[in-house]
Amino acid sequence: MTVDRYLRLIAGSLVLATILLGVYHSPNWFYFTGFIALNLIQSAFTNWCPMMTFLRMLGAKDA
Repeated sequence: MTVDRYLRLIAGSLVLATILLGVYHSPNWFYFTGFIALNLIQSAFTNWCPMMTFLRMLGAKDA
């Protein structure tokens, strides 16, 4: 898998997890969901995301 595919997998999983936590545990988890969304929007304009740097350090391949 490439960095982009890992990034989509991780972001989607975190969004789903924080929505479930927000509904069933505490609404404060929606702040983390918002943070993920802002990070994805920022990365669309800059083509840089902290998770992408971390994944590259772990050895994930670029496209």
